[in-house]
Amino acid sequence: MKELPALLASAPHRLLFFAGALAVLTSMAWWTLELVSLRFGLAGWPQPPVPPGWAHAVLTEYGMLPLFMFGFLLTVFPRWLGQPALPRARYVPVAGAVFGGYLLAHAGLLDAPWLLRAGLALMLAGYLLALATLGGVLRAARSRDRHALSCLAAFALGALGLAAFLAFLSGAPAACALLAVKLGTFGLLLPVYFTVSHRMIPFFSGNVAAGYVVRRPAWSLPLVWTLLLAHLLIDLGGEPAWLWVVDAPLALAFGWHALAWQPWKARRPGLLAVLHLAFAWLPLAFALYALQSLWLMATQQPVLGLAPLHVLTIGYFGSMLVAMVTRVTQGHSGRPLQMGAVPWLCFALLQGVLLLRVRAELGGDAYLWLVLAAAGWLLAFLPWVLRALWIYLTPRRDGKPG
Repeated sequence: MKELPALLASAPHRLLFFAGALAVLTSMAWWTLELVSLRFGLAGWPQPPVPPGWAHAVLTEYGMLPLFMFGFLLTVFPRWLGQPALPRARYVPVAGAVFGGYLLAHAGLLDAPWLLRAGLALMLAGYLLALATLGGVLRAARSRDRHALSCLAAFALGALGLAAFLAFLSGAPAACALLAVKLGTFGLLLPVYFTVSHRMIPFFSGNVAAGYVVRRPAWSLPLVWTLLLAHLLIDLGGEPAWLWVVDAPLALAFGWHALAWQPWKARRPGLLAVLHLAFAWLPLAFALYALQSLWLMATQQPVLGLAPLHVLTIGYFGSMLVAMVTRVTQGHSGRPLQMGAVPWLCFALLQGVLLLRVRAELGGDAYLWLVLAAAGWLLAFLPWVLRALWIYLTPRRDGKPG
């Protein structure tokens, strides 16, 4: 048992993926109970000190998913930039602050505002430590890798978003909370996810698929960044009917990448195929965003509700999480690069969760469908999380360090 802390801390991905796997269940367990309380009533269930939807969004956007992103980037940043691997003293404090703050913030959702503020402040400290660490790797490098710069810029916006929500909790206007929620999706998560997809999907595919042409166009990241920042400005400016001006080009850009990455050549092995399947949700999400905006402009009537958002978050973010984390976990634990039954089950069930969540936007008993979708997430991820935790708590099969 004394060796477990040292084993967990032996590599950034092992420690932060372990925390992320626990967060996958923690976030949705709280949200499921909150939805059950709202739909059926749950005697004595404490309500959060902020609107539940904002709490759900912020702790998912800035806590649950970034734990995996930090684990990945603190591992690969030095490799991308030709630098030595980071020592434990640089990534363990990041993990402790972000995950510790995340847990404190969740405790704060049980009607303890001061704990929520303390947790988010600790998370923000973790972000600043990570920015200093990753920025230090970038400064030490001879080159300025565009993927590294993109990820670093996204986490800087993430720190800004966390600070904005913390300001809201301290008495600033509600506009700060809305800024945080929007930045979390379009300034932090989506830029990091797309940047990593842009680098890794062609790389993994080119290593396996016969006759594969690796395409990583230089225009991709600047174009996507420009359009995402424009989306944020239009949305925060209160003009949703004009979002199609940027969302339609985003749908086309993402659709171009989905085809340029030749998914028909990447049907085997499954561990490669799921990367392409997950990415396919991204252009669809922005096609729905564009359709939603055009309908609003034409009719002055809202349509689709939060369906496009959840095609993005559950479809792309959730599916890519399973695909990418499974691949990294397999490879860095000395296991075969195979998808396996448990990850396939999780991936398949997650597609059903998406359908349930979209159904909640189509009328009827919306909260019932929301409860079913949240419970479905827990059902889908529980075996995957348990398997992953076991891997992170045991040495590599090939006897190598890390």
